[in-house]
Amino acid sequence: MKQLKPTTAYFLIQSIYGALFMAMVLVSTIYRVDIVGMNAFQLLLAAAVFRLVAFLAEIPTGIVADAYSRKLSTLIGYFLIGSGFIVEGSIPQYWAVLVGLSIAAVGDTFISGALWAWIAGEIEDSQVQDVMIRGDQIGRFVGIVGTVAAMVTGSFNLTLVYQVAGAGFILLALLMLVLMPENNFVSAADDERDTWGKLKQTLSAGFGYVRASRFLMLIFAIELCYGFVDPGVTSSGGLSEAHLLEDFEWPTYNNWEPVVWLGLISIANGLLSLGVMEWVKRRFDGAPADTVARGMRLFTIGFIVSIVLFAFANSFELGVLVFIIGRQIQRANFTLYDPWLTRQIAPEVRATVLSMWSQTNAIGQVIGGPIIGAIAVATTLPIGYAFLALFLLPVPILLTMILRE
Repeated sequence: MKQLKPTTAYFLIQSIYGALFMAMVLVSTIYRVDIVGMNAFQLLLAAAVFRLVAFLAEIPTGIVADAYSRKLSTLIGYFLIGSGFIVEGSIPQYWAVLVGLSIAAVGDTFISGALWAWIAGEIEDSQVQDVMIRGDQIGRFVGIVGTVAAMVTGSFNLTLVYQVAGAGFILLALLMLVLMPENNFVSAADDERDTWGKLKQTLSAGFGYVRASRFLMLIFAIELCYGFVDPGVTSSGGLSEAHLLEDFEWPTYNNWEPVVWLGLISIANGLLSLGVMEWVKRRFDGAPADTVARGMRLFTIGFIVSIVLFAFANSFELGVLVFIIGRQIQRANFTLYDPWLTRQIAPEVRATVLSMWSQTNAIGQVIGGPIIGAIAVATTLPIGYAFLALFLLPVPILLTMILRE
């Protein structure tokens, strides 16, 4: 079988990945709550385990991409992700969820950076940005197809979605073993590879930069706050979906199962986010850094309000409306946040600081998720969800302090 062109292979990977990933995102919380019987603490603890395993595996798995093959690293990642999903979906026990997520987390780190590095090495530099953006758009669009397929299949068999999606990832790895070209890979020298020693040096230098900059100290405090709430407000933790499942009376229209309603909500969020991202880009294109920071502060306040309203909404319709609005505000904020942060960091320390910034978010997730879950179990799920707003309250204050710098 003839190998594909690099761009064709990349677009095919993004298409299949988008469909399979969105199918899993749709059914995962329903499966964990309704089939496995997980409570809020267990949901967020599982998300924390995933993040912790990924954090610890990042360096050793990165060596495969640097030393041996970016293609090989990517394919190992897809194989492990598929295996993790099959383990979780085959055994409806909490320990199986943790094992499956741990396997998938290791797989995710094999892909992290390797796929982008592979396509960047196989095409012209001038093509990289356009190809990556187009691949992301294709993945999001085909993801809608995966969501619809999961809605239909999940209505009568949630575990089947796990089995099919898991097998799909494994087949993707086998397919790309034949079709995915790798002609320009050059093994990194020993002193250029990601190692624990290099990580220690990077962190040491990074801490020095951060301690010397009040601005960076404030940025890291903001990211820690975001890390605390991420498991609760994203699909990785599933707390939002669990709140919808447990605390609202669902419509009886056509006897639709919750997976259908959540699928429709997911599709609405996906389509709306495209418009929101375009509006934000046009509204703030070329805007000064302080204007962007004020926009982020406004979006963060709006998101805090949406969290509280969603936590204590008294009807399914109101809850869904506030949930969707909150997700769009969150999307608008992050559309501004990443480019704004990158622009504010000096180029000579940018890679180091951004690496530490990502690690700070992971630490926040590992710590914050179980705390919120424990609060939800000790009180009620709506109260636990509302506590997410408290973790975010410092962010507008920190942004105000940044504006004064």
